Amino acid sequence: MQAIEGLNKFFGISSFRAPQESVIETVLNEQDCLVVMPTGGGKSLCFQLPALLLPGVTIVVSPLIALMKDQVDALLARKLPVALINSSCSLEEQRATMAKIQQGSLKIVYIAPERFRSQAFLNAITQVKISLMAIDEAHCLSQWGHDFRPDYLRLGQVRKQLGMPPCIALTATATPDVQADIVQTLGMQDARKFVAGFARENLSFHVRNCQKEAHKLKAIARLVQSHKVGIIYCATRKSVEAVSAKIEAFAAPLVRYHGGLSDQERSAVQECFMQGQAQVVVATNAFGMGIDRSDIRFVCHYEMPGSIEAYYQEGGRAGRDGQPAVCEMLFSYADKRVQDFFIEGANPSKEFISTVFDSLKAASDAQNEVRLSMDQITEQIPGKVNPMAVGTALAILNRQQWIERFDIPGSRIRGTRLRRVDVRGDQLELDATALKQKADRDRKRLDAVIAFAYARSCRQKWILDYFGEANSDDCGQCDRCLASGERSRLEPGSDDYILVQKALSGVARMSRHMGPDQWQAVYGKRKIIQCLVGSRSEFIHKNNLDRISTYGLLKSKGSAFVETLFEELEAAGLIANQTKQTYPLCALTSQGARVMRGIEPAAINIPKSQPSKPKALEPVAHQALYTKLVNLRREMAQAANKPAFAIFPNFVLIELANQQPTTTAAAIKMKGIGPRKLHDVLPAFLDCIKTHLSEQRD
Repeated sequence: MQAIEGLNKFFGISSFRAPQESVIETVLNEQDCLVVMPTGGGKSLCFQLPALLLPGVTIVVSPLIALMKDQVDALLARKLPVALINSSCSLEEQRATMAKIQQGSLKIVYIAPERFRSQAFLNAITQVKISLMAIDEAHCLSQWGHDFRPDYLRLGQVRKQLGMPPCIALTATATPDVQADIVQTLGMQDARKFVAGFARENLSFHVRNCQKEAHKLKAIARLVQSHKVGIIYCATRKSVEAVSAKIEAFAAPLVRYHGGLSDQERSAVQECFMQGQAQVVVATNAFGMGIDRSDIRFVCHYEMPGSIEAYYQEGGRAGRDGQPAVCEMLFSYADKRVQDFFIEGANPSKEFISTVFDSLKAASDAQNEVRLSMDQITEQIPGKVNPMAVGTALAILNRQQWIERFDIPGSRIRGTRLRRVDVRGDQLELDATALKQKADRDRKRLDAVIAFAYARSCRQKWILDYFGEANSDDCGQCDRCLASGERSRLEPGSDDYILVQKALSGVARMSRHMGPDQWQAVYGKRKIIQCLVGSRSEFIHKNNLDRISTYGLLKSKGSAFVETLFEELEAAGLIANQTKQTYPLCALTSQGARVMRGIEPAAINIPKSQPSKPKALEPVAHQALYTKLVNLRREMAQAANKPAFAIFPNFVLIELANQQPTTTAAAIKMKGIGPRKLHDVLPAFLDCIKTHLSEQRD
């Protein structure tokens, strides 16, 4: 049967998407291949159709139970010979499935990677003719990938034990380095690579700078109001719960999803969202693999993700129906500390792993077993400990077979059995260089997210460049492209151009000059703005920044205006953040230096509202009365436990002292006296004025 005939017979589809047909022909010719295709691009068909056309059985390795269940259910609905084997199956169900495999009555079997830990399972599966081995979510087997799964590492060895059947590896996100790692780990020979276009033309990418929680909540409100159906990704369980509680009033019906829920609860949440009973889900990144709801109109990252790979894969869950959708990151540099915590937890040092091993030895019983919870194991380790790092250390020790983790009947605690009691932790053969390399890679991926957030170019073009797809065009619909189209051209000498030059000079004076048009950042953007508006903060004074020539240069504009101006300078590429240190520092770009020196025009939007100088208070004509009114305000504020300005601001007291009204009809005409204060506050001040005038007459 030809591939196109099988496509119509088994799936009811009349034509292939690019490059599905070429991939399927390669697989049918028994040639190894790597497929990198964006989410929603039809990767599954690339192994499902060949599996139905090839003579033997196809083994599909998939990392999540929910993911494989969705695919198996869809195939069973078409009455196709498919089954799965994972931890959700009973022993009887697994035996029944193995019997069907050996009888040749199944064409596709989905298997969780941890099944290959069992030698008995391996022995059974090697007795079967495997015509194809498909590795779904193949980025999971690369330590340089964003979602590394240790159980995937053994798949190269498993393939050898199965007799090196033809292999297809598939993923939605893989940099060139990860692609090379996949091919090497699986032992692919002369593998063909199919890297389909990463661009999702219906998605618009936006990064919104949100320094405060209130800004993030407003952004979510806009997304929900405009787009209705979406996913909000949070970095932690705690954040999921907090955000859900704060947006429920305007985003209901919503559901929440994180690792703290039971398997049944997570399944119920996923089903609820997939069936359209909830329109918004707030979740950690544990949610989404295998989610194919077509009408998701927005994906929002409440905190920065740990990698561009994760961001693009998660964002790709929007707009699967081909209709326009939005991917928005609510960026705050302060959120980096959460990802730093995760990186630290995922990358314990050789010394730390050794310490964990020694702590286990010290806590072990006569059978060399430790029956302690993860928290209890953590408490055994001296010093301040990242609990995630303890879990990672145990996983590494287990993978190297220096310990063995086992289930304790009737308990949620997993036990630990020491298999190397003859050595100390510092005698274990741990590759410190490899551990450090992985930690460095993780940090570089996080640095890439920050660079993306601060990037001035088209968002989608930046992402495509990251994945090795060079020379792509601007998308025309991301926040950077839209802002670029709105910028006006400023010519040297104009008032607005001089304003820009003043701001850039402030950046230059607080940077280190490294050569022609080269500047190294020293201070953060906020400190530079404080200096330009003439702040009298302790930091400015202590560092003598009030003595530099640009101090107070934009004082008349106000800090709100200058902050907005700096956002425009950054968007226009005249200033940039350098993130080599623990805080983003601001410096001139080479283009910004040329604009500062007046030798080229600038394409920038000057903020529309330029606050004028605050209006000076009018002089006090009757100082004695004004003093009495001030004293009265103080007494009333103390009695009400409020700040003095909440009673009346200074300009109202000055106006009362100067105009000396004695009736509400006269006072209501004055600015700052509204209907509420007319009845609650004003009468006491009118009495004070009357008493004062009476004393003056006596």
